[in-house]
Amino acid sequence: MRNPVIRVASVVFFLSMLLFPVSLYQHFSAHFIGSITGSLIRDQWWLVLLNIVVFVSFLIPLSFRKRVDWKGFGLVGAFFVSLFVEMYGLPLTIFFVSRYLGGGSAPAPDLALEVDLLGVGFGFTIPMVYGALMMIIGSAIIMIGWVALYRGVKKGVLVTSGVYSVSRHPQYLGFILVVGGWMIGWPTILTLILGSVLVAWYVRVCIVEEREMGRIADYDAYKRRVPFLI
Repeated sequence: MRNPVIRVASVVFFLSMLLFPVSLYQHFSAHFIGSITGSLIRDQWWLVLLNIVVFVSFLIPLSFRKRVDWKGFGLVGAFFVSLFVEMYGLPLTIFFVSRYLGGGSAPAPDLALEVDLLGVGFGFTIPMVYGALMMIIGSAIIMIGWVALYRGVKKGVLVTSGVYSVSRHPQYLGFILVVGGWMIGWPTILTLILGSVLVAWYVRVCIVEEREMGRIADYDAYKRRVPFLI
């Protein structure tokens, strides 16, 4: 079995969230019934725009792997636009569920961490901290993979070292971690639906790329040696 340490560490990471059952319940129920309406950041449109620009920029290193796929780019853009408009602009989905599920009278989840950044106060529940860690790790994998791929393409060789010796699709793995981190940290109905569609879409993209790469010499040997994602 390849990558046993990474796989075990991943399982331990996700299972460790079960050590905080109360926080998990409060966090997810608060988003689904809308009881966080009183603690939301609203009308911070500069923050909406900043986050959209930063996270959509992940499309640049992803697009370097293959021809531009505007349908996929549209899905990514829709996910991040809807996510950040809800988080920092106008949380329509949360207002909707709060109105019809009575979330306004339920208590908001307890915060594990509070940070003031650029004059805006951010509160993190324990699941949000886990989600943030996933996003940081995913972003790092995307950037490291992009550098390795860029250097390999300039040399005209198949990239099989570095993060590509651990995963055949490290950039997509990183992107799935970023999206998954947001789904855990901000689990609204809209985010969960669009996030699930995005994850399924990029797994499909990986499969399509595998077929295209199959024409390259030594790729079959590389496939037998390195796992699909992890």
